[in-house]
Amino acid sequence: MYRLPDKNGYFGKFGGRFIPETLMPALLEIEDAYRQLKEEKKFQDELNSYLRNYAGRPTPLYFAHNLSERLNGAKIFLKREDLLHTGAHKINNTLAQVLLAKKIGKKRIIAETGAGQHGVATATACAALGLECVIYMGKKDMNRQQTNVKKMKLLGAEVRMVDSGTQTLKDAINEALRDWVTNVNTTYYCLGSVVGPHPYPMMIRDFQSVIGRETKKQILEITGRLPQLLVACVGGGSNAIGFFYPFLDTKVKMLGVEAGGLGLHTQKHSSTLSRGRIGVLHGAMSLVLQTNDGQIMPTHSIAPGLDYPGVGPEHAYLKTCGRVQYTYCKDQDAVRAFKILAESEGIIPALESAHALAIGMKEAKKMGKDKIVIINLSGRGDKDLELVETRL
Repeated sequence: MYRLPDKNGYFGKFGGRFIPETLMPALLEIEDAYRQLKEEKKFQDELNSYLRNYAGRPTPLYFAHNLSERLNGAKIFLKREDLLHTGAHKINNTLAQVLLAKKIGKKRIIAETGAGQHGVATATACAALGLECVIYMGKKDMNRQQTNVKKMKLLGAEVRMVDSGTQTLKDAINEALRDWVTNVNTTYYCLGSVVGPHPYPMMIRDFQSVIGRETKKQILEITGRLPQLLVACVGGGSNAIGFFYPFLDTKVKMLGVEAGGLGLHTQKHSSTLSRGRIGVLHGAMSLVLQTNDGQIMPTHSIAPGLDYPGVGPEHAYLKTCGRVQYTYCKDQDAVRAFKILAESEGIIPALESAHALAIGMKEAKKMGKDKIVIINLSGRGDKDLELVETRL
């Protein structure tokens, strides 16, 4: 039976808390509140009501019949997280965390964002629940995701530009952590992925596992059996772990897809699970992309949500123990998959999801027509249209 993390927040040797002493009381408060609220029917009913009536759950499990016919291999199903309110799986986590923050009396929420989807989802949850919201975002990401920046501002959030370092997600997290250390008594940090110190990786996994629970129930109702393969993209890894977690005790094969960028030989990629080494980043022990002298390596991906030099500690554990396999997809292949899905099914995926789609299609072509592949379509691609247009 899979029961991780342990009481100290470790998945094997990965995870834990590597943080300034001033944050320890806040993390303990969050962990205590989460463990209490997850058993409380009133909290669960309120959260489920928001997920159902506000976010739009359950999301459909769609049989991509045109795409399956085109590939002439396994049947491909798509878990449609792109149809959620705000257009991505991120809203599952932000509604839950902002609701938790409100229960423990915090009135100010801070968050970081790369592609903008977590920022929009956090701003949305704060607007719905009546809390102040500040979003940190790298200058490079603000330039390539301008639509999401406008959305966050319209929703009432303050967007703070981060122009240090690579001006991407890593640097936005750094600034959000500095804000939290300074304002920890009044502020809740709404982390966007299964990274950071315990209890965030555990808590966010649990909030996102609604994706996998629904998928399991839906595929059994549609086909009467479990699939042969699940595929999801991995940056920090929240959509993937939420998709995979309810299947960990089954024999279903799982494949996580990182950003291969321009190719692993170029060092312009974000393939942490393929090229990372054990290290500490943003409060947790995990695999981290590092230079030879141990500095954090600059990363690259056409998909801002995957442009991150670390990965959630549970993914590092699942790779090490062999339960989940991980691979990568290059920028050009993700753009090609983006176009193929739009043309064959009338669905425009996020560039992040297109990485999983490219590898899922490749695997499906090698499998028999009686097999089933499910790909998690973690977000929609409206935000990426201008970027993709320059690459076609």
